[in-house]
Amino acid sequence: MVRPKLPEAGTVPGTARKKAVAAGPRTPRAKRMKAEPSELDRLQGVIVSSLDDDKAENIVTLDLADKAAFCDRMVIATGQADRQITAMAQHLEEKLHAAGLKRVQIEGANGSDWVLIDAGDIIIHLFKPEARTTYALERMWGEDLNEAG
Repeated sequence: MVRPKLPEAGTVPGTARKKAVAAGPRTPRAKRMKAEPSELDRLQGVIVSSLDDDKAENIVTLDLADKAAFCDRMVIATGQADRQITAMAQHLEEKLHAAGLKRVQIEGANGSDWVLIDAGDIIIHLFKPEARTTYALERMWGEDLNEAG
């Protein structure tokens, strides 16, 4: 039985792009460029104002700057119906673009119980009441997190 020849140690077959992907990121995520606190405050103000205008309920903001690597702030709000949550997401996207944020990603806006909006250093969660209770993100990321550590 003839065994296939393995590549030499340290060599990765493929294109330069594939080699770069295999090597992983050059800088750790923790060292990514972060928005200045004043810019975060401004964008958070746009978000909370938009949600308030759309009659969102129980709007909560959490500062995650020293707790999470994926964002610095989290905003959680409740909507009563699919149409309301979809409208809140669309209005947020429009207002964030108008505020100068180029890339806003929305997941779950097609009639689900939970819509996630990734606005870079701020993550927005829009829930129906039952889903918000089930996932309990305020408990997961709130003040209790400091006591557990």
